[in-house]
Amino acid sequence: MLPLVLANPGDENIIKKISGNDEVKKHLENLGFTPGTSIKIINTLCGNVIVKVKDSRVALNEDMARRIMV
Repeated sequence: MLPLVLANPGDENIIKKISGNDEVKKHLENLGFTPGTSIKIINTLCGNVIVKVKDSRVALNEDMARRIMV
C-alpha cells in the first residue's frame, strides 16, 4: 500500500484506504474516491496529480493525494 502521489502515471490502481478527518473523507467521497474504486493517474506535476475516477478527471493537490492509499 502506498500514497497516490507515489504511484506511476498510467497505472490502474484500486483505492485501499482514505485517511484524514471526517470532513476530508466526506469531501473525497463526494468526488468519487471510495475504497474499492479503480483510479488511473493521468499526469503528475510537483506532487499534484490528475486522476481518472468513475469516468471523470479530477485534479488533487499533493496533500489530498497523500491521503489516498492505493
